Amino acid sequence: MFRIFIIHVCLVLFVVGCHRPVQDPEYARPLVTGASALRKLTLRQWPAFPLQVDSHFYQACQRSIEWFEKPSSRQFFPMAGITHEQAQASVFALSRELYAANGHVPSVESVLKAEFDVYESVGWDGEGTVLFTGYYAPIIQASRVQTSKFRYPLYKRPPDLVSDRSTGKVLGQRVGDQISPYPTRRVIETTGMLDGHELVWLSGKFEAYIVQLQGSARIRLTDGTEMVVGYAASNGRDYTSVAMQLVADGKLDKNRLTQSSVRDYFVQHPNQVNRYLHRNDRYVFFAQYDPTNWPAGSLGFAVTPMRSLATDKSVFPRGGVALVATQMPGKGGATRPFRHFMLDQDTGGAIRAAGRADLYMGVGPLAKRYAGRQYAEGRLYYLILKPQAVDRWLQKMKARPPI
Repeated sequence: MFRIFIIHVCLVLFVVGCHRPVQDPEYARPLVTGASALRKLTLRQWPAFPLQVDSHFYQACQRSIEWFEKPSSRQFFPMAGITHEQAQASVFALSRELYAANGHVPSVESVLKAEFDVYESVGWDGEGTVLFTGYYAPIIQASRVQTSKFRYPLYKRPPDLVSDRSTGKVLGQRVGDQISPYPTRRVIETTGMLDGHELVWLSGKFEAYIVQLQGSARIRLTDGTEMVVGYAASNGRDYTSVAMQLVADGKLDKNRLTQSSVRDYFVQHPNQVNRYLHRNDRYVFFAQYDPTNWPAGSLGFAVTPMRSLATDKSVFPRGGVALVATQMPGKGGATRPFRHFMLDQDTGGAIRAAGRADLYMGVGPLAKRYAGRQYAEGRLYYLILKPQAVDRWLQKMKARPPI
């Protein structure tokens, strides 16, 4: 009996010990000062690689290579120990080798092992966990002038907004000879300080907010014409997720959180729109874009559906080839494995730290549906040429144009 009692007590203690509180993920947790977002993997730690790529992949590679050729791109390197030449040659080499191998497994694996190193994001937890969300370019109705229906503006970049000419980083608002932090969303929207700087007018406040989150939109105007708009600048303030504020307040279920559920909440509670939107101090300004170079990512060229990736450019190398391994929305609410080579070509207000990344889904309703449901953990890898292979591939790049 005593033995049974001891066993029972031990089992209770074991069960109690196994039910320690589970820590909520802090995907936006910043790196410790001086820490790197990337760690080099041994061959035994390498992930499986997709062997088939499409024309969109080569198109995205070409755009990155052309960006690397601009002198201004050099200011962002070295990054995480990766040189400008190394990053550029890596994109060229991988695109060439994948094209030559044409899905032949031994050829791809042999070249990767001989020529490349693989780096993994440390993730939010130091163990490689990255949250992958999705974004898209919406198609919306708008007016060039304010009407009773179209009352919510997208603003142009204000003339008093000051940015660093080299990096684009917002410095603040110029007032006389002084520069101070630019006003918050609440101040911008309640004081009329930007009256006269409207680009277009939309029919809903949350709709205008969504355009700010996505960073671009195709606008169908009431006069029958179309235009495309994209990111011009932000007020430089910190981003706060409205969706997560709703979750924190018990208004929405985190496990069923989508853009549609947020929209539905505000349709049912219109008096709550300002209350929650004003919690996000960040505000985005827009400009009309050339349709041939739209939607433009943070590197200044058009992003490619399912091939362009948005990350925190303060910790990850711009323009590089990444491997994304996560889950993606499937049919009927199910998910499916997603293992894709992508190019790191964009960023976003919510995309900060080593534990976050955003997948560009495309333009319009279908892209909206997938982007709104994309919320899954995964792994993020970068393929970088070994230092001794860089010069040889740079010579090849000069001798032969990219695919």
